[in-house]
Amino acid sequence: MSIVNRFILSPYFQIIYPMKKLLFLSVAALIALSAAGQKFDNLALTPPMGWNSWNKFHCDVSEALIMKAADALISAGMKDAGYDYIVIDDCWQVSRDENGEIVCDPERFPHGIKYVADYVHSKGLKFGIYSSAGTVTCQRRPGGFGHEYQDARTYARYGVDYLKYDWCGSTSQDAKSSYTNMSTALRTAGRPIVFSICEWGSNKPWEWAGTVGHLWRTTGDISDNWNSMIDIFEKQKDLSRYAGPGRWNDPDMLEVGNGGMTTEEYRTHFSLWCMLASPLMAGNDLENMTPETKSILLNKEMIAIDQDTLGRQAICYRENADYQIWVKTLANNEKAVCLLNKSDEKKSVLVDFELLAGIRSFGRGFGGMMPAPPAGGAGMPGMPGAPAAPGMGTPAGQRPQGAGTPGAANPPTATQQRPRMPAPLTLKDYTVRDVWEHKDLTLKETSVYVEMLPHSVKVYRFVRK
Repeated sequence: MSIVNRFILSPYFQIIYPMKKLLFLSVAALIALSAAGQKFDNLALTPPMGWNSWNKFHCDVSEALIMKAADALISAGMKDAGYDYIVIDDCWQVSRDENGEIVCDPERFPHGIKYVADYVHSKGLKFGIYSSAGTVTCQRRPGGFGHEYQDARTYARYGVDYLKYDWCGSTSQDAKSSYTNMSTALRTAGRPIVFSICEWGSNKPWEWAGTVGHLWRTTGDISDNWNSMIDIFEKQKDLSRYAGPGRWNDPDMLEVGNGGMTTEEYRTHFSLWCMLASPLMAGNDLENMTPETKSILLNKEMIAIDQDTLGRQAICYRENADYQIWVKTLANNEKAVCLLNKSDEKKSVLVDFELLAGIRSFGRGFGGMMPAPPAGGAGMPGMPGAPAAPGMGTPAGQRPQGAGTPGAANPPTATQQRPRMPAPLTLKDYTVRDVWEHKDLTLKETSVYVEMLPHSVKVYRFVRK
């Protein structure tokens, strides 16, 4: 017997060879999972844009409706403006077969879901679908609980690019565990799929969903009226630090064009969602849009603020009763400023553009010394006599913790240097553009009065010269 044959037949080789094979397979599996994870992590680097069937059509969905929506989205110019997802919400599914596979409604989708997905893809768009983390969906259709990996493979086979995953039928489940399970299933399935977590903010998803999905609902469902919309907007105030490329707070889909608000209110709705760096999922009848609806959904200057690559969510810089100023930091040291009149009355507000130009931000919130505020603003954050607003520097007369005080935590040493702040920008460094009037402002004075209708906004972009 040869030396080679003796070695192969030896007990030592019979033990080591399977171990090497197992190690090789394990490494290969890890490499595959890593590749899938990279595909997953590089999605939604700007807030997703598209159309969802629910707000307008609810359960009345069909193959014909979705295909017509794709056609209408393109013909309206929305694809060119950045809207590229067509998402079927609830009611496309009716049961599971004997193997546990999800079954679509054969009457409404006679050619199956893959047929619809292929049609959407043929138009240069992306395709999205809906399910729920519970045993049933919100409309009592079969949910995903216990079928996560099976469904993920099915969605990958369909050609799904976006999954909205609701929280109905969840009973006593743990939210983070349930959504993590589905997230892992999607990664394992191997197709890049944007994961939209829709658990209504019940379990503070902003604190854990950044590594699980790409966007997460922060509240319950929106309704097509001013009070619902503005209430949801107000609940986003403290969430800016959680948002960024690949991870977005989602205040729910757009109601623009559905008839429950005025044109001015819809313009405000769209502006506020863009300031929040929110996903922009239209929810109206795309085949029957009014010129006013089109002008809102197709405002490319407003969309550019939402889609800014820096990925910052706006913060509320000033608030005085029903008047607010929101500021969103943009790439290239630019910014968007939104004046919001929440009241039922017309307002005339004095706007100091020099002050707004001097605002600068560091990290997730505002930092550094605030520019000197104009007189007459007592009681507003940053104003004389008012308490310091969060993230706006140390209140007057107080020393920052660790600022060289004996016994302070982590006092600076002689060799440590405080980071040098960049020189603050001034109004002369910017062109100020009215985003809804689509024109640059000619400012003869740095402070001017601005007339604001009830429930309206003024949005200005400070563009670097």
